[in-house]
Amino acid sequence: MTATQSSGPQSSGQPRPLPARADVPREQTWDIEALFATPGAWEAEAGALPGSIDALAAYAGQLNTPESLLTYLKVADDVELRLSRFFSYASMTASVDGHDAEAAARRDRASSIAARYGSVSAFFRPELLALDEATVSGWLSQPDFADQRVRLERILRNRPHVRSGEIEELLGAVAAPFASERGIHPALANMDLRFGTAGGTPVTQGNVDSLVSGPDREVRREAWENYADAHLAARHSQAAMYATNVRQSVFLARARNYPDAITASLAPDRIPTEVVTTLLDTYRANTPIWHRYWRVRRDWLGLKELREYDVKASLVPPRKVEYAQAVDWIADGMAPLGEDYVKDLRFGLTEDRWTDYAENDGKRQGAYSNGGGRVKPFIFMTWNGTLGSYSTLAHEIGHSMHSLLSMREHAYSVPRYTLFHAEVASNFNQAMVRQHLLKQARAAGDTTLEIAIIEEALGNFHRYFFIMPTLAAFELECYRRIEAGGTLSAPDLNTLTADLLSQGYGDGVKMDRERSGILWAQFSTHLYANFYAYQYATGISAAHQLLEQFGEDEDAARENYLRFLKSGGSLDPIDALKEAGVDMLSPEPVEATFRTLAGYVDRLEELLAERQ
Repeated sequence: MTATQSSGPQSSGQPRPLPARADVPREQTWDIEALFATPGAWEAEAGALPGSIDALAAYAGQLNTPESLLTYLKVADDVELRLSRFFSYASMTASVDGHDAEAAARRDRASSIAARYGSVSAFFRPELLALDEATVSGWLSQPDFADQRVRLERILRNRPHVRSGEIEELLGAVAAPFASERGIHPALANMDLRFGTAGGTPVTQGNVDSLVSGPDREVRREAWENYADAHLAARHSQAAMYATNVRQSVFLARARNYPDAITASLAPDRIPTEVVTTLLDTYRANTPIWHRYWRVRRDWLGLKELREYDVKASLVPPRKVEYAQAVDWIADGMAPLGEDYVKDLRFGLTEDRWTDYAENDGKRQGAYSNGGGRVKPFIFMTWNGTLGSYSTLAHEIGHSMHSLLSMREHAYSVPRYTLFHAEVASNFNQAMVRQHLLKQARAAGDTTLEIAIIEEALGNFHRYFFIMPTLAAFELECYRRIEAGGTLSAPDLNTLTADLLSQGYGDGVKMDRERSGILWAQFSTHLYANFYAYQYATGISAAHQLLEQFGEDEDAARENYLRFLKSGGSLDPIDALKEAGVDMLSPEPVEATFRTLAGYVDRLEELLAERQ
């Protein structure tokens, strides 16, 4: 196990220009040709798909026999799978080069054709639900429906919340206008807000994280304050947008006869609301561990007081990590899952070109895993040679292996796994590889690398196990206030956020309550998709309890975890995890993760004492 220390940024000179997409090495790009060999082949499918989609309309009003229903499902599955590959190609080519006008046009065209599919196939659910329940249950017991049974049963179980045809038509009509503020917020945040400069560098959405984690405290302060101030300047309009989003969700929940919005959000996947409340109660009970970490971080940095802009500051110089080294780390770390898992993982990350990790001009920010329309998984990221890049790769290959194993196990008609499932797999990979690296670093006496890995872990915990539970608690309280007839003004939202953050900071961080309080406005996806953020915290929690099982009985733990991955979306997430030995209705998964967090803090304290 080796890693080289980075020399850090140069003190003078212009940053090197990024290569054009056409100039990056092929081996650093994904195998997009596995979806369509050429743009021309994609264009041919663009001409053929609309006709196949429109042909589905002929089945409307005809789903009254098991034979006709099964025929429709198989034809629709074929169209949907083609559409998945078609859309993946378009979105993936647009992701890697924002300067490619043809790719942008393909993405827009794919979105239009996907909307066409949604419109043409809209008859299916109402028609299925209009059938006699006992009759349909009898059909589903037939062997021919084996691969269709899970998704049909999930549609049928929502029958109590389906309204009359007239009301359903109206609810469908308001879907687009009710989603409008979800588009307004990112437009405001990404295009209209200006964040000033930090150390002479313009602060942007793309570089704010690197600026607030840099070595210069004044640059960190300037970046954090200017970013917060820009959101504060628009706090009233953002509060109006968010309050509108909450009211719309409450209206839709009531229209479908749910007792509240959280039940409406969780019920389709049969997630009890107790999962969220147990998470938040257990988190609050264990916040003293976070308080202790802030104090240790303060001492490591040699500060009189820790401020919000210090919580990401590096404790040790950055380490340079090459892509090939990271692949070796991940493959070695995941060895407890068996030779087949590691063989697939290594093949995908090297020979089969699942990963697009090139750094090129026009490539968008972020990282994701795409199921690839059952052709192969794909990973999007930009390799910057840091431990953060290795961690991102470990996270995304967790998603990709989840997709691969579940795809092999189930037909396309079986539902894909949910976000609740997904965040377990990605966090598990990070946790297992991290555990391996820490053992290796400690055995080698490489305390600098050990600290760097712990710091990477704590950065991940900060986002998933500090920020996300805070946002989840914020969201739950906002919905409760609206459901009780209350209001959500900007001062209300800022005070609520500051109070929740204060619980997590304790006496370890000296807060700027006004700037901390605007944190809620800095998240688009997480808060405008109601009851979304908590799933990151449950994912990291389930992952760490699963990892603890490997210290008790490795063979049983491996069998449990691989069974969870292979189940995909065939089981509801709570049931899938319960079969793997994790009860998300209990506090134990969250407590297991706090045990891991406490262990990291303990080790930092030990290493700090050794250095003093």
